[in-house]
Formats: sequence, structure tokens, C-alpha cells
Amino acid sequence: MSIDYSTIFNSLPEEKVLVGIVDLHKNIFGTSDDLITKMRSKQKLLVIIAMDGTKVIGYKIGYELDKNKFYSWLGGVDKNYRKHGIASELMEKQHRYIKEQGYSVIQTKTMNKWRSMLVLNIKKGFDVTDTYIDEKGLHKIILEKKLLN
Repeated sequence: MSIDYSTIFNSLPEEKVLVGIVDLHKNIFGTSDDLITKMRSKQKLLVIIAMDGTKVIGYKIGYELDKNKFYSWLGGVDKNYRKHGIASELMEKQHRYIKEQGYSVIQTKTMNKWRSMLVLNIKKGFDVTDTYIDEKGLHKIILEKKLLN
């Protein structure tokens, strides 16, 4: 398996890649959540993808919250490619890139049902900073990590 992590977009990706991201998002989360429209509305969007040939097998999407804080919004890996460190590599690429862009803090949110993501975030240096119940009644966990020099 030869995985390419070299593709980074600072805006919406090209159509073929965007379709791959949306299809993967649907497979993981069961819905597209109007993903493309939501991506268009984000300030300083960053999309990092993992490819196996021409197939999108993983993605990490985030955007700027303010000049110091970046939000790691969405990510996922094709179920057939899990347990190979792809999510970790995408996360590390995202953190390196945004640190180079001058951000000092990265924030993300997750839920208990996504335990593997919660554990990965904690292993990668995130701290739980808060929890809340969203408008749908779902319990959300807020995590932050300082990007040190």
C-alpha cells in the first residue's frame, strides 16, 4: 500500500477530489451533511487528503477561528484503510502546516461515540477543555492543543 499525503488545499479541492471526500464522508458518517456548502462558508479553509492512487482514503478539514486559533473540524479514514496510522499522519501534517502559518492553538470537538478519535487526540497532546450539550441534545467534548515552537 502506497499512500500519498502530499495534497493540501487552501480552498475547496478540485471536483474529482471533492467528490471523493464527500463520498468518504457519507460512508463514515452516514450523510453528506451538505458538506460542500459548509466548506464554502469557512474562513481560511484547509483540506489535507490521503490518497491511494486516485482514491481518497482519508481527509482532515479545518479552518481559522481567529489569527491564533485553528479549528480541526472534520476528518475520517476509509474503514478498509484503518489501523495503518493514516489519521495520525493527517493530523500531524495539519498541525505542522498550521504551526508554520502562525497559529499557536488548535481546537477540535468530538463525542464519546468516536472513542478512537478522542483517544488519538489525547495521545497527540490535546487536553479536554470543556463539554456541552448541542442543539440536537448530543454531548460534545472540546479539546485544545498548544502548538509549541
